[in-house]
Amino acid sequence: MNDMTPINASQNSDGQAGLLNLSRRRFLGVSAGALVLGVALPSGAGRALAQAAAPAVVAGTRVNAYIEIRPDSTVLFRSAFIEGGQGIFTAMAQIVGEELDVDPARFVVEAAPPGPDYLLIGGFRFTGGSMSVRMSYEKMRKLGASARLMVMQAAAARMNVPVPELTTEPGRVLHAASGRALSYGELAQDAAALAVPADAPLRAKSDFRWIGKPLARLDVRDKSTGKAKYAIDLRVDGMLYAAVQHARHLGAEPQTITNEAQVLAMPGVHSVHRLPGAVGVVADSWWRARRAAESLQVTWAAAPQGTRGAMPEDYSTERHREGLKAMTGDGLEAEASGDTTKALASAKTIIEATYDAPHLAHAQLEPPSALARWNDDGTLELWAPNQAPEMFQGAAAKVAGIDPSRVIIHSPLLGGFFGRHFLYASANPFPQAILLSKAVGRPVKLVWSREEEFLRDALRPMAVARFRAGLDEKGMPVALSAIAVGEGATGRWFGRQPDKVDSSAVEGIAGKLYAIPNHRVGHIHVDDPAVIGFWRSVGHSMNDFFYETFFDEMADAGKQDPYDLRHRLLAESPRQRKLLEAVADLSGGWKRGPYQAEDGTRRARGVAMASPFGSEVATIAEVSLRGEEAVVHQVWVAVDPGSIVNPAIVEAQINSAVAIGLSIALMEEVVYEEGVPRARNYDGYPILPPDRMPKVHVRIVESGAPMGGIGEPGVPGVPPAVVNALAVLTGRRVRSLPLSRASLAGSI
Repeated sequence: MNDMTPINASQNSDGQAGLLNLSRRRFLGVSAGALVLGVALPSGAGRALAQAAAPAVVAGTRVNAYIEIRPDSTVLFRSAFIEGGQGIFTAMAQIVGEELDVDPARFVVEAAPPGPDYLLIGGFRFTGGSMSVRMSYEKMRKLGASARLMVMQAAAARMNVPVPELTTEPGRVLHAASGRALSYGELAQDAAALAVPADAPLRAKSDFRWIGKPLARLDVRDKSTGKAKYAIDLRVDGMLYAAVQHARHLGAEPQTITNEAQVLAMPGVHSVHRLPGAVGVVADSWWRARRAAESLQVTWAAAPQGTRGAMPEDYSTERHREGLKAMTGDGLEAEASGDTTKALASAKTIIEATYDAPHLAHAQLEPPSALARWNDDGTLELWAPNQAPEMFQGAAAKVAGIDPSRVIIHSPLLGGFFGRHFLYASANPFPQAILLSKAVGRPVKLVWSREEEFLRDALRPMAVARFRAGLDEKGMPVALSAIAVGEGATGRWFGRQPDKVDSSAVEGIAGKLYAIPNHRVGHIHVDDPAVIGFWRSVGHSMNDFFYETFFDEMADAGKQDPYDLRHRLLAESPRQRKLLEAVADLSGGWKRGPYQAEDGTRRARGVAMASPFGSEVATIAEVSLRGEEAVVHQVWVAVDPGSIVNPAIVEAQINSAVAIGLSIALMEEVVYEEGVPRARNYDGYPILPPDRMPKVHVRIVESGAPMGGIGEPGVPGVPPAVVNALAVLTGRRVRSLPLSRASLAGSI
């Protein structure tokens, strides 16, 4: 038995500026004989001296850190953002290729290693929050334009002509007067020696050839043919495999193993180990490691009273939900306008409702895994699915007990994002892989079984929202009070200030543009006993359901059509009003129903608006009932992200967002009983099956507003649009998700 003392893997990003150790692979420089637009960095003491003497790096400005032009004029681009199915690598190739004048199809894109060049999100590096393209668009354009000008300057020197006499076509510099041409590959080495220009001109939007066009994704072929490599596919020489068995309750620690000798004698088993909160088995195959880990008979020592983050052994999601609903008071003020208290007191009609939404698992199909290797020079090499390489590098260094500069992080393709690959305290396998590799002196690939994944996932928070609205004698809303109750993921992982509202707990309730003259949004913080995390569209995923469904309740109480009421209250918000009109037009004209469809089914439609991540979205869902089951036939989505890079990727992201939005509306829910999730695999946690996926129609509206996100905005409008349609069919309001728990029998 190897006893591994628990080491706290800090969730802070204090190691984020650590540099990649280059002992095994040169980060930049000559690669496979290429003449590159790149520069090799010194290693070891020489690197430290160079850093001390060098000026501070301005993220996103050093061409050499991003672009490598090869002899055949193809381009290797190192992306600051991680590809997880959202099409970011293709978008980066389009943006940079547009200004560099290289066809995006000639790009090879990979995730960049940790380093200061890639801290593009306010001094941090993080792929999430639908931020990648919108937060780097201008910098990546300038980067491509600078590289193009450097190549042209190199060509001017080679041809002995002024730069203004030169032009480019994809991958070549041309001198029309003499008919001469040089490829980018021929010029790369000379260009690499030049200073990065500060004022390279950008293309006019009217001249774009690739930005704004539906180019095919760069990763489709490899993913379709099985060539794409995810973390679970990776192998290195001498590698062993590992599996773990976690304590049922987070915070408990392994005490005794009664059958250790028998497990060690199982075929292929190398060793058995104690880990923080778990036991692990290392073997010559993962299947053997898993069978052995599951066979271990472990006595667990309960977490001492007051242990931070420990899961109470009597925790129940039902009791937690009722506790949230029982909270009283107005909470901290997140947003206010007018005198809501006075307006409610004088309103002709008062409407009140309380909504709730459950914990959700990420439930991505890629199982969590990590591959760790300790190198002979004392560096640690780690292949780990992640959204934030510098943060993972810092956390890995703390686990390993070494400086962050000694940790080499590889960021493989992600099998989906959804907020799953953030740095959560207990939901990542890489600390276990590091400890196991060090213990056995060989590389170790650890894969969590689905059962261990469901046991240790970081969940979307559970939330409750209380609404109270006042209507005037004409049925128009004059006041709205909304109190969100629960905990936000942002406060959990980035620090909560007791006197300030966590924006992730109220987004989707706060920030609404409907012209209700008196409104107030408050928040009551209640610690969530579960490990909570970011989930696709974060607080919007539940809060827009709360608000937009209650909006229809206000409309019904005031005898107003919900579409017409939205349209009227957005009179001073032309961007949103236009989008509402666009989704109605896309659906063939707004009709609430009930009405009979061509196939004889009785249908209705619901509408919802959302303003997530800098984009605007309007959604209409068409629904019928089959017994007590909701059937969603069609979903229409109009989205305004300001401007776009690739409409095909936008449409794909909206389709996937509708799928996940419908899945959480209809069926997804994590239920805890006695401190343990009831579902430990997909048999207990169903996700949307293909035969329940509706037809999705998408219209992109480019308003010219600042660029917004696209990966998450399509999610929030789906649950309220579906529930609003069901209310038309049943005459009853559903205020708690998922719909699988609601009684939908009967209709009006």
